[in-house]
Amino acid sequence: MTTSPNKDERRMYGDLAWLWPIISPPEDYAEETELFSRVIREHSRIEVRTLLHIGCGAGHNDHVFKKHFEVTGIDNSEEMLKLARELNPEVTYCKGDMRTIRLDKSYDAVAILDSIDYMSTVEDLRNAFVTAYDHLKPGGIFLTYVEECKERFKQNKTECSTHSKGDIKVVLIENGFDPDPEDTSFETRFVYVILRQGELEVQTDRHICGIFELRTWHDLLKEVGFEVKEMKLEHSTFPEGEHLPMFVCGKSL
Repeated sequence: MTTSPNKDERRMYGDLAWLWPIISPPEDYAEETELFSRVIREHSRIEVRTLLHIGCGAGHNDHVFKKHFEVTGIDNSEEMLKLARELNPEVTYCKGDMRTIRLDKSYDAVAILDSIDYMSTVEDLRNAFVTAYDHLKPGGIFLTYVEECKERFKQNKTECSTHSKGDIKVVLIENGFDPDPEDTSFETRFVYVILRQGELEVQTDRHICGIFELRTWHDLLKEVGFEVKEMKLEHSTFPEGEHLPMFVCGKSL
């Protein structure tokens, strides 16, 4: 499971966008996306042929989703959509904000994956859920999950990883810090140490992400109209016994 720094209006733009396929290649998403696809099919009360992926980023989940569904992807970043279209030319991609976009179509399933992290207020989070609900067919499934919540957050948690492609090597340092535990946001800070063609450069990035109590997720999903089931999202890269809360939400027939 990869922690993705490329969502909403705070995505990797310009000089940083080219790093994304290196630090987070499509193959890293195969295990999780196969799981998501299976869960969607198993819990839907209708046959799932079409999937709307809101906050699709560079399309790496879609690289697997498209094997199972007819996929439409939405993202707010032209840079990420360009990467997604290059990777998945058969997928339909649209630019839009997950809080407000409305397509004149409904889908058998809707997914908002790690891009939900960038909903930093209760209103933002609720609006994203409303978007999912409005695009979902009755009997279908909305799937999302929680990377950080107040009950699980570890102040100043720092992770380091190394990545390479050809003659490019990247060390990625990621740090999470909450300057005000009383509000609903925290900072994710990224440092990229890049060795490219023998030249060393350092790039930094900072993102504002949302952090809520798990009960808030439950309450908002139910308020919007979903039938809510919480499951454990487990992955081979997680430490033993660790999981993330995953919501599998139905829409009444």
